[in-house]
Amino acid sequence: MITMYTDGAARGNPGPGGYGVILMAGAHQKELAQGYRRTTNNRMELLAVIKGLEALKKPGQNVTVYSDSQYVVKAVEEGWLRNWLRTGFKGKKNADLWMRYHELAQQHAVRFVWVKGHASNPYNNRCDELATGAADGKGLLVDDGYEQMG
Repeated sequence: MITMYTDGAARGNPGPGGYGVILMAGAHQKELAQGYRRTTNNRMELLAVIKGLEALKKPGQNVTVYSDSQYVVKAVEEGWLRNWLRTGFKGKKNADLWMRYHELAQQHAVRFVWVKGHASNPYNNRCDELATGAADGKGLLVDDGYEQMG
């Protein structure tokens, strides 16, 4: 059983952004974060989940993702993503990341739980620190998917 907390941030929307992830399995815990020079909050929320899934070493894991992004949680849990895939993402943003997420999610049993952001959950708060710290940091990467759209 893998527990994953994720968060994304953007300083301006669009603007510099970052993601933060905490992966937990038994006694093991790992933090991931990276910043990007120009992106959106929704892209960073979704990229956090992708980066967390990419960090898993074995397929077939049961993964519970805790996110404060209703966009991400509802897209998966309420079936929006299924509809977007069926319609080829017509008129939808972030298709590049959603397709990447979808491919990764096929390798695991992933479920999402929404958590209130900036509240009393210490893991969500830590992910927020990681994401905003990455957005404010040096060595920001290029979010090719965003910058090629704009």
